[in-house]
Amino acid sequence: MATLPTQVISLAGLSPAYSAAAGGGDKVAMSGDRTFLHVKNGGGAPVAVTLTATGAVRGQTVTSPTVSVPASGERMIGPLTADLLAGASDGLAAIAYSATTSVTVAAVRI
Repeated sequence: MATLPTQVISLAGLSPAYSAAAGGGDKVAMSGDRTFLHVKNGGGAPVAVTLTATGAVRGQTVTSPTVSVPASGERMIGPLTADLLAGASDGLAAIAYSATTSVTVAAVRI
C-alpha cells in the first residue's frame, strides 16, 4: 500500500504525475474538501475503485463509496473528506481497486 503524493493545482498549471495503482490499495492525505482522485483505466474491463468509509451518521456506519472506471476510461472521484474517509490510525483515506493492471491514479488538490 502506497501513500499517493497530493499534487496542488495552481494558476501556473499542473501536469499531474500518475502512479500505478497498488495491488494492496493506496492511501491519500486529505485537505478539507479540495482533494480528488483522477483514476485512469487503460485495461479492457471496468475497474471498481472503493474508498473505505470510516464515518458514521447518528451512530450508523456509512457505506463505502464505489466508482466504476470503464474500460479505456477515466474518472475524477471526490471530494475526499476527512469526516467520511479519514482512517482512525493515520488520518488517511484508503483506496482499493478491483484490478490494478493498466490502472494509474493521481491525487490532486485545488
